[in-house]
Amino acid sequence: MLENKIDLRSDTLTRPTAKMLFEMQNAKVGDDVFGEDPTINELESFAAEMFGMENALFCASGTMTNQIAIKVHTKPGDEVICAEKAHIFVYEGGGIAFNSGCSVKLIPSENGIFGVDDFLSRINPDDIHFPRTGLLAIENTCNKGGGSIWELEDMVALSKAAKANNIPFHLDGARFFNAWVEKKYPLHEIGEIFDSISICLSKGLGAPVGSLLLGSNDFIKQARRIRKVFGGGMRQAGYLAAAGLYALQNNIDRLKVDHLRAQVIAELLKEKPFVEKLYSVETNLVIFKLQQNIDDQKFLENLKDKGVIAVSMGKQLVRFVMHLDVIDEQFNQLKEIIEDL
Repeated sequence: MLENKIDLRSDTLTRPTAKMLFEMQNAKVGDDVFGEDPTINELESFAAEMFGMENALFCASGTMTNQIAIKVHTKPGDEVICAEKAHIFVYEGGGIAFNSGCSVKLIPSENGIFGVDDFLSRINPDDIHFPRTGLLAIENTCNKGGGSIWELEDMVALSKAAKANNIPFHLDGARFFNAWVEKKYPLHEIGEIFDSISICLSKGLGAPVGSLLLGSNDFIKQARRIRKVFGGGMRQAGYLAAAGLYALQNNIDRLKVDHLRAQVIAELLKEKPFVEKLYSVETNLVIFKLQQNIDDQKFLENLKDKGVIAVSMGKQLVRFVMHLDVIDEQFNQLKEIIEDL
């Protein structure tokens, strides 16, 4: 995070609070590759129990947890079905092909959310001319969809369809708890819907590093092997796990603050003549499209000159992300800056 700037590039920019640092500094640690780090073991057990799943695996990043899940679920030559805006396809460096040797069949949608018929129509027939459909994956909330939220009944319907076709179902839940504070899904039901779940600790929850992969005991046993192959085996990483444990125990409910702030900013932006379109704001992400006569890079530079840092999400698209490191004074200043644009 750049000093003296209101940094809205991402909710990954957060730094540990004093209380989180205290837990990190006082963590009990061991060698996790030998399964002997008590804090990592506690974090994994805590997260698995939250979702009613058998086991969990602590990893360095959400990209790693997603890519491990894809690798475990599929075989080289398989095909993965996901939304065309899915993080696993757009933002993970071609990892599906590089790590798992799989192709991808995309479902178009404005917000990254699709229905059962969209999924069923993309399952390949049992024919040697086509790749085997090896996995269905969704992202909740969908980053590139503007932080869009899946309804519980839609996830249930997809799960039933996937099970009926013997296709595993993975949740990229990098910002899952942003969805949860709005919808209050029964977490154990979420655990029953999916064969694997990835949750990120270093976004809105405020931990400096880390994600968790959840699944059955057999799945996590395989995942642990893949993590080792990916170079993801960590040693005394309990210092990091302590931050993740604190985040899960203390920082979920406060995500609602970020959502309310995003709504305030959205209300200000929708009145501005430079905004052609404002994506629906459901959580902590605000994405808007600039009018075609505006140079988007100059717009971002102008914001930076005024003390606000944002990112482009594509041609004419700008994203603001609300997070716990935007203090009250900065938020009030941000409102004034937008009002004066």
